[in-house]
This record gives sequence, structure tokens and C-alpha cells, in this order.
Amino acid sequence: MVESARERTLVKLRTPIEVRFKFLSKSRQDAEQEQVYEGMVPSISAQGCVVSGKIPRLDWLADLLTHRMMLGINLLLPNDPEPIKALGEVGWIESIEETTGRCQVGVTFKEIAGPDRNRIFAHQVKAQLPGG
Repeated sequence: MVESARERTLVKLRTPIEVRFKFLSKSRQDAEQEQVYEGMVPSISAQGCVVSGKIPRLDWLADLLTHRMMLGINLLLPNDPEPIKALGEVGWIESIEETTGRCQVGVTFKEIAGPDRNRIFAHQVKAQLPGG
């Protein structure tokens, strides 16, 4: 199987990163948008990540894939008290478990502070080192 350039930039982590996220939209006003969801990030780069978590409503899929709905993300790096905050667009969604709404989502960071990109890069490097 041939990997795309996007997939090559993501580093698969030995220990996934915890993530908290919200669904953000100017055109929708659903009650589920108020909730903060929890998940894991098994792969990450300074440009984006894979979020393994829940999409609470299947009728959000089109809005997510057309960027009318975005994800507000807080990445919780191990041994780092300050979360990394980012705003991300969904590029792809893997198959969704119908009963739980859980899936993996490819996210591109659209807004993230430069120092936070550097923190992700440092975490990526450390994750690839022996014992990292």
C-alpha cells in the first residue's frame, strides 16, 4: 500500500496522547455542541493529527467534511501541565461504529500557536527515541 505525503508526516505514537475536543459551528446550534468530548491521538505531526473519539451525531458528517464545522482541540501531552490548543478542520473520517459513534478522524490544524507546533515537534522526536 502506498502512503500519501500526509500519512508520512504523522508519527505513530507508542503511547497515544489524551485529547479533549468540541465541535464548533456558526451555522448549527445543537445541544451536543456544548459538550466536551474525550479521546486519544494515536498519530500526530506539527500540521495535524488523528483523533480517535466520538462523533455524537451522524448528521454532522457533511458539515465536518465541508469545513462548516470544526474541532476545538486541547492536546494533553504527558508530563506537560499546559494543554496545546488548536482549531482543526476534518479531512477524512474512518468508518463509524454505529452504536457508539466512535471513529478516527484526520484533522489539519488551521489555528495553532507557533510555540505549540514546536512542542508537538519536540514530543514527536522524543516519541521516536528509545524509551520515548
